[in-house]
Amino acid sequence: MNKLINDPAGVVADALRGIAAAHPDLRVDHEQRLVVRGDAPVRGKVGLVSGGGSGHEPLHAGFVGPGMLDAACAGEIFTSPVPDQMVAATRAVDGGAGVLHIVKNYTGDVMNFEMAAELAETEVVAVVVDDDVAVQDSLYTAGRRGVGVTVLLEKITGAAADQGRPLTEVAAVARRVNENGRSMGVALTSCTVPAAGRPTFDLPGGEMELGIGIHGEPGRRRVPLAPAAEVAEMLVTPILADLDFTGGGVIAFVNGMGATPLIELYVMFNEVAAILEKAGVAVARALVGPYITSLDMAGCSVTLLRADDEILSLWDAPVRTPALRWGA
Repeated sequence: MNKLINDPAGVVADALRGIAAAHPDLRVDHEQRLVVRGDAPVRGKVGLVSGGGSGHEPLHAGFVGPGMLDAACAGEIFTSPVPDQMVAATRAVDGGAGVLHIVKNYTGDVMNFEMAAELAETEVVAVVVDDDVAVQDSLYTAGRRGVGVTVLLEKITGAAADQGRPLTEVAAVARRVNENGRSMGVALTSCTVPAAGRPTFDLPGGEMELGIGIHGEPGRRRVPLAPAAEVAEMLVTPILADLDFTGGGVIAFVNGMGATPLIELYVMFNEVAAILEKAGVAVARALVGPYITSLDMAGCSVTLLRADDEILSLWDAPVRTPALRWGA
């Protein structure tokens, strides 16, 4: 195991210290393992809280800041944060307008966020993201997994909250994004959890796991390694079969799983764009890069989100976080 770490048991704590050193505009609570927007709570603004197991960086801590999340909770590698963390995050961002919990559909995350909402002593609404078309149930979920749409939802919902919209409207935007987005991924290698010191699963050379989860969960099937054009077809075809994306534009997101270089992600985006053009689906906006990763896994995922004028306006709104920045 060749990794730039100190003690495997201290990776999350060390990374949070690094975030604090690199981004002094954020507040890092090292005891509760929270990253909080520097000016939180913002009076009269809906607070946005998300979180999950570490190892998926920049999700979620990298998306804390104006125009996106108000706080993120960091669990151990691939392990849900505990309710106490989520309660502390909720209270830290409560500006009097209520708090939205953005929860990826993994059993531990859902259960712990539900407990936190009951303990928070403020108005909380939760939206569960479940966009993965690969499998209906997995080792970690009941229903579909929450994957790439999470990034788009946090950005779009963050813009709605920054406009001063009430909690009911911000939650409605989040649900609309989730309902209109679909994702699917592929792994070319496994990943190695530092504390384990060995690959999470065995994937021989010359093979790939189609429909993999972000924790290394099994996908739809294991198939021979194929050219990028064929891999793109394997990912995009099930997405288009699951939801009608014709008749309007989409935000197309090609995500790297951690070890895939950007040049390969752009090769994939080119193939995805060609498939969409042939299918009559217009790409209105694009995002390419490693935004929801799985440690050192090689591979990628494709996410498509149906986007009307309102969604595009919220996507284009200014954002200033460690991992996403544009606008004023």
